[in-house]
Amino acid sequence: MVSTTATERRSLPGILLLFAALIVALLTFIPTAAHAETTDDESAMQTEVCAPSATVGCLSGTLRDAGKGVVVSATGPGGTVSTETDDDGRWSLSVEQPGEYSVTVDADTLPEGVTLRSDEPQVRSVTLGANTAALFSLESSGGDTGDGGGTSGGSASADTGFNWDRLAQQAASGLRLGLLLALAAVGLSLIYGTTGISNFAHGELVTLGGLLAFVFANLLGLNIWLAGLIVIVLCAAFGYTQDLAIWKPLRKKRLSLTQLMIVTIGMSLALQYVFQFFIGASTVRIVMANPKPVQIGPVSLSQDSLIAMGIAVVVLVAVGLFLVKTRVGRATRAVSDNPALAAASGINVDGVIRLIWTASAALAGLAGILLGLVLNGINWMTGMQLLLLLFSAVTLGGLGTAFGALFGALIIGMTVELTNIWLPGDFKYATALLLLILLLLVRPQGLFGRKERVG
Repeated sequence: MVSTTATERRSLPGILLLFAALIVALLTFIPTAAHAETTDDESAMQTEVCAPSATVGCLSGTLRDAGKGVVVSATGPGGTVSTETDDDGRWSLSVEQPGEYSVTVDADTLPEGVTLRSDEPQVRSVTLGANTAALFSLESSGGDTGDGGGTSGGSASADTGFNWDRLAQQAASGLRLGLLLALAAVGLSLIYGTTGISNFAHGELVTLGGLLAFVFANLLGLNIWLAGLIVIVLCAAFGYTQDLAIWKPLRKKRLSLTQLMIVTIGMSLALQYVFQFFIGASTVRIVMANPKPVQIGPVSLSQDSLIAMGIAVVVLVAVGLFLVKTRVGRATRAVSDNPALAAASGINVDGVIRLIWTASAALAGLAGILLGLVLNGINWMTGMQLLLLLFSAVTLGGLGTAFGALFGALIIGMTVELTNIWLPGDFKYATALLLLILLLLVRPQGLFGRKERVG
């Protein structure tokens, strides 16, 4: 017993020395940490124009008549970042952590005679890969200088909730979204018109296009135009194979439309897990270069967005001319209107249906490529997230009508983006669905659908 006590006494100085060493290390670390924190704060002043990506979210706006050098700061999950306005009063901030950010303007840096109408900070919800606007109202001795416009997205200002620059920006974003939705919605509508199938796997065809573009353009290093052409061909081949191996045999077995719809749901889930297995659950970028912003009046869009909108317009016009001017197009519309009568007229209904599956998969793949470029990222859930908007566009325009799907997609796209002016971003999809419900109460067949007699 005495020996144990002596051992404990001999070990006591060692314990004290260890404790003292820990205290010294802690005292040494605290100044180092404080210095690191100071260094981070000093480097938080940003000078580059923000470009949204899969890992970067942007806060931006314009302080009209404020000029250069006004300091704007944002505090949130990623810490505090600051920047200064340029000669035109524009500013942008990059953040790498999504969440709620409090945006403020340093009133001491405003020009003489210009003040903030409200000192309250603007709280914005920032998501990666998107622009979010923060709006500030300024006033001067000569009267109101107007609201600071932003680039896109985000909630409206607490003071006004609306300004013309914001309206123009959101309308441009809505047109962009509507055109890209239309590429996929036209094919979805034609599939329903010719086969009666509500294809719940159509969103995964959009995802397939974007992910294949990532493989060819990013991993394999091909030119984006060549990669896009290869992806469209592969997506078309996938649609052709689908009808050959699955849908035509099931049609011959005379499965009900409910059974076929359940098959599409199963295919949707299967494709999602395939995407996760081979690509992973993270968001991937088709091209690594940051998009270059283009300012057109109050509207700011990236070069990729403008190119994507141009391609969408050209392709949609080509599809419309094909359906109206060509013999195969007229046969397609005939099968969509009445498959039995078309077959009695000598039209190869199975051949037309296979063409529709092939073309709709190609259009969905193209939509996936363009969406991946515009959003600067795509993941395994992108198509599933768009599916409800696609069905809304098809139903709004009139089931089975290609031109109805086009106009329905444009209406849905504009509604989704314009709603952001007055309501938080999470409500914009609900507003589009509310519009759909109200229209169907007045016109059940949709905008371009035909009334059908039941019984």
